[in-house]
Amino acid sequence: MPEAFIIDAVRTPVTRRKGGGEVGGGLAGVHPADLGAHVIKALLARTKADPGAVDDVVFGCVDTIGPQAGDIARTAWLAAGLPEAVPGVTVDRQCGSSQQALHFAAQAVLSGTAGLVVAGGVQNMSMVPIGSAMGAEDPFSGSEGWRARYGAEEISQFRAADLIAVKWGIGRAEMERFALASHQRAARAIDGGAFTGEIAPYRDITTDEGPRRDSTLEKMAALRPLREGGLITAALSSQISDGAAALLIASDDAVRRHGLRPRARITHLSARGDDPVLMLTAPIPATAHALKSTGLTLDDIDLVEINEAFGSVVLAWQRETGADLDRVNVSGGAIALGHPLGATGARLLTTLVHNLERTGGRRGLVTMCEGGGQANVTIIERV
Repeated sequence: MPEAFIIDAVRTPVTRRKGGGEVGGGLAGVHPADLGAHVIKALLARTKADPGAVDDVVFGCVDTIGPQAGDIARTAWLAAGLPEAVPGVTVDRQCGSSQQALHFAAQAVLSGTAGLVVAGGVQNMSMVPIGSAMGAEDPFSGSEGWRARYGAEEISQFRAADLIAVKWGIGRAEMERFALASHQRAARAIDGGAFTGEIAPYRDITTDEGPRRDSTLEKMAALRPLREGGLITAALSSQISDGAAALLIASDDAVRRHGLRPRARITHLSARGDDPVLMLTAPIPATAHALKSTGLTLDDIDLVEINEAFGSVVLAWQRETGADLDRVNVSGGAIALGHPLGATGARLLTTLVHNLERTGGRRGLVTMCEGGGQANVTIIERV
């Protein structure tokens, strides 16, 4: 049977947005095409792959307007100075965009219609704030079909995070302990050099900016909820960030022809949907579907990366799956490291590949919640 391999995976540091009271923003002024070009060039340099042999570039990006418009996958490839003969396509599955980019790349390889594909994602949330592409109050108002099915109730990730906390009985104190652990894990990973192999520094920007080493439960407890009467605070939410990541996906034939050395094998790809009002719960049925499809259990999975969109999302998923949190986001998650929307899926996969090698693990799983009540699941196996 055909196989799809990850040859290498690389990312920029994830940096804080500019403005909004945040300090940092090391990548805030970098054009998204240049962020994408940076990781593509680093990826090809590491793998020594022939750029002319790449069949396609598939990049995730959300809010594709302004500097992120015009098919950022294609623009990033050209900004990298690479062959004009190689095309590019941009994917939007909301927060799962670059994970879906990898799925499309792997599916092309598995189908035999491509041999080498660059998959990844890029997002500069400093330049293009979240929701900039809506052009209206939200994407749903005015749709008769939507209103007939879901009514006029608020559709919001912040409301969804609060609803999840209430439905699964997750208290604020529990979420704050989880969030603090995310910062602590990320700080330990940085100090221990866990990210050194996966990060391609951008000029003098070498380190993730998000982790707050001075965070405490007392400081978190003092914050006001994001919604009146809600539980979710800024400390329990993923950070708004800038960054990019890229992976080289190859067929078994391309591995032989180009003398490439795989780091991981992609063994499962899927996506599932769930309630779009709760919005952020789909990793639960998506994980169940992936495990049933593969005949695996979470005991067979050494490491999990699940996007920490909000603390309640991961804790509800853990309640339903019984996952061991000691195997989940072992180097911290988006609460500490940030969530550059369209780049996050590729960032999670990049971190997973490197962490499996670092720890000697065999299998890893990535999942994340996505707008519209969706989730992707990718399972990989270290080679």
